[in-house]
Amino acid sequence: MDSYKPKPRDEAAETIECFIIRNNLCPHDKLPSQREMCAMWSFNRVTLCSAIERLTQEGKLYSRPGSGVYVAPPKIQRNLLRLQSPTDYAREEGTQLQTKNLSFTVMPCTRQLSQKLHIPLGRPVYKLVRLRMINQVPSEIDTSYLDAQKVPDLENYNLETRSLYEILRTQYRFQLTGGEENISITYADPMEAKFLEIPENTGVFYLSGTVWDEQKTPLEYYKSLVRSELLKYSSTLRR
Repeated sequence: MDSYKPKPRDEAAETIECFIIRNNLCPHDKLPSQREMCAMWSFNRVTLCSAIERLTQEGKLYSRPGSGVYVAPPKIQRNLLRLQSPTDYAREEGTQLQTKNLSFTVMPCTRQLSQKLHIPLGRPVYKLVRLRMINQVPSEIDTSYLDAQKVPDLENYNLETRSLYEILRTQYRFQLTGGEENISITYADPMEAKFLEIPENTGVFYLSGTVWDEQKTPLEYYKSLVRSELLKYSSTLRR
């Protein structure tokens, strides 16, 4: 029986991990350039790129286009069984969350939004698109849709410094009691990749769902694109 022989990619990945440990590199520390690493360890460029891709998928490295490859911080964990905003789970993990508004518009309710928000076609709907950054690294793009009649003058609140859910609770007196969420995988298009600072067509988590009040009336329909190497999702299994 032939003995198992590690693939060159796996050997390269192990070499990079050993380099990080030996040199006490910390999260967000930059690795040498690909040319330097190839010279240091006599790897060809294809093998090295494959190893970096594997470690990136595992959440151990991340890339910034035009800048280089960096040591990734530990993944942020989000519990799928809890209704949490990014502000909530970032705070629990002790990380710094920043929010940047990409757009805030009013649009007529479409057929899809009518089904999700249980409101008539054509009714004004707020569409809010925000970029989330964890420890100054772009982590997700969130798009929220809300019935403008239920949350009038929402544009008057600073949604870069305040949580949307906190505003819904304190300013509009809604009790957010639950919701439903779906998770799948998609690939970042050129604009999404630019905002998330990842290569085009990188695989990302795609989340969509609704949040409702105590009468199970939908308040928000949302879609999120999340960098898979920065966040992980967990739940508890029971029989």
